[in-house]
Amino acid sequence: MARLMATATCTAFGAVLEDSEQQVGQRVLYERVGFLSVLCRGLTAGLVAARWDEASLDVLAAGVDGRGEALPSKGWMALRRLGWNTPAPASAASASASAECAAAGGTAGAGGRAGVYVSDRVRRAGEEQAARTLRLALHRRAVVMALLATWPVDPSRRTGAEWAALRAMLPAGVGAAEIRNRTRQIREFTRAHAGRLPSGLCVLEGPPAVACQALLAAMDRQQTTLERLDADRARLRVKLPLCAAPRSRRDWAWHVIDLRLPATVEADALLHAPTLRPTPGGRVAVDLPHSRPHPATQATGHTVGVGFDWGVNTLLTGAVGRLTGRGEAARVVTDGRPLIFDATAISAKLHRLRGHREDLAAKRDHYLALAEPLGAPHRAWGVLLDKAAVLEREHERVCARIRHLNHALAWSAACWAVNQATALGASVIYLEDLTTLEARGKRRGNARLSGQVRGTVTDAIRHLAAKAGITVVTVPARGTSARCPQCVGPLGHHPAPDRLGERGWAWAHCPGCGLSLDRDHAAARRIVSRGLLGQAHTTTERATGIRTIRTPAEGTVTVVRRPKKTTRHLRRARRTTTLPTRPRGPRTTPGKTRPTPTRPAHSRRTRTPDRPRTAAVQGALKSSRRMPDVRTVPATTPTGAVQRPAGHGTQTPTPFPGRGPGRGVPTPAGPEPPPARRGRLSRETCRRRTHAAERTGFHHAHATQVHTLTPRFGPHRDDARPRRARKA
Repeated sequence: MARLMATATCTAFGAVLEDSEQQVGQRVLYERVGFLSVLCRGLTAGLVAARWDEASLDVLAAGVDGRGEALPSKGWMALRRLGWNTPAPASAASASASAECAAAGGTAGAGGRAGVYVSDRVRRAGEEQAARTLRLALHRRAVVMALLATWPVDPSRRTGAEWAALRAMLPAGVGAAEIRNRTRQIREFTRAHAGRLPSGLCVLEGPPAVACQALLAAMDRQQTTLERLDADRARLRVKLPLCAAPRSRRDWAWHVIDLRLPATVEADALLHAPTLRPTPGGRVAVDLPHSRPHPATQATGHTVGVGFDWGVNTLLTGAVGRLTGRGEAARVVTDGRPLIFDATAISAKLHRLRGHREDLAAKRDHYLALAEPLGAPHRAWGVLLDKAAVLEREHERVCARIRHLNHALAWSAACWAVNQATALGASVIYLEDLTTLEARGKRRGNARLSGQVRGTVTDAIRHLAAKAGITVVTVPARGTSARCPQCVGPLGHHPAPDRLGERGWAWAHCPGCGLSLDRDHAAARRIVSRGLLGQAHTTTERATGIRTIRTPAEGTVTVVRRPKKTTRHLRRARRTTTLPTRPRGPRTTPGKTRPTPTRPAHSRRTRTPDRPRTAAVQGALKSSRRMPDVRTVPATTPTGAVQRPAGHGTQTPTPFPGRGPGRGVPTPAGPEPPPARRGRLSRETCRRRTHAAERTGFHHAHATQVHTLTPRFGPHRDDARPRRARKA
């Protein structure tokens, strides 16, 4: 058994002073949490600025102290072992951090005042955040040092030998996107400094920014406690400063905060010390970590898996596969049913919001550029700054809207993908690794894919799949859409199945085997084939637990039809073999001497044109099931006349031949249709929208419904014939 860690964000709406039982409102609690966050950020910023040099990073990267002992995992203890004490809160770095935190949404306070009293627990929180910041910089430093040691002659195009030398020095798990971004950063530095390369990370970039927050995990019970009251509530006790510059212990008081736990926190989850942070909207956010046991997933030994391919409008396109055979005879079969999560409307909305955000940023920068040379005495200077401030606030609102929509879309798609895998009985989900995807030239598809929420979707799928006991593995993305999943031959891309002579991207056609299907669906089959056939090459990162297949295994995917329902022909054939034979003789019912009243007999008399059918004869005649009784309504011409289509009846039948509506005569004016209702929607419309929202979480997202299907398709072991589905 392993433990699954997650973080749920709660909101603190108020508190109670433990000594006096005085109620503290949300505004006052926001100010006091801001005081604590400013103090912690000042301590962290001062320590990071003091130790931002190559020598300090070398000592931290060694992982041992002065006596040769290994550093502890807790950051504040490691820094104290090294003798890196935090500076006093009255330092200049703390003062600047307080001003920045106040601008970012925190409360400006006592960072730069002399004589500020903070306990050792608050210092621990600042040291813990500083240690985490410096340890994160070690990975970036290793990548930068590897690039500088193997700097090529042409940074835009490395040779094979240069790539081999670079890969040998890079740490494990570094993708091509990170290499490309750091290469561009170093190239810009060399252009700005006349071709001189930086000596290290500390020269290439300055000290990283520090978040305005208070890590309660580094404090003990003398500063904070947390207990769970029931399945929906928890109680947090924390000692907060009563003013911006606390002078003594009397300026600190215990606050009791009751938290309402979200539905994502299970009843058996273990709560851990949270993190307090003031938000720009005046809300106290409580990031509450919680853990619960879950079964450990296996990297290999999977038989049924689901592969998902990324798309532009169809965010996810999946295909289920089953591994049959062993060794060299192993192959992958599929039922041919595509799994589609179509977010066309939401993607279009995000695209419009991104364009609006870029326009607002361009206008804001234009106003700032106009106001910069004018100066304060000029009359238009303040007007331009006010316009720029209005655009900045609108820009922040649009950015928040994009973040919230991306987050909701990502978790909705992840929940749908995990539900599909669970319903199909799959034990593994294979995702396409698109870390190397980049927008180049005029290819707008890659640009739109780069703006998608693939990283959030991947993290959400990993989290939800771990809860369900499903393994998530990423496979190489190169060539998934270029080869045929049925014969591994080159695919031709076309706009539609009936336009195979034109070049496009939506439809795939194989000239070798004749396979013709959606391009994303073909790529999904290739992904699940690479995953199931390449399980032996699965690697797991020790730090993060992420599983990846870096060596692609090529193989074909065979479509095996799932047995359909029993047809009438099969039922008759089975009945002839199981039931006793019917005795010979007349097939009429014994004792029946007259026709049944409800089924009158047909008239054998021939009908003449002057003698119409009787009512009994008209009732006895049956209409064909293939031809409806009500014909198509004829189209009306612009002049108002109704034309009779060939082979169709008129709109108003006439009992005798001649002129009438539908034969060149205008249709008589009828009553006007009732006006459209603008009030409450119909029950059927609400039901359809509710069902769509239950499937995907969005009213404008269309996804394949989750059907619980047994994975009994394809050949069984070494048998070449598909098995028939058993009756329930």
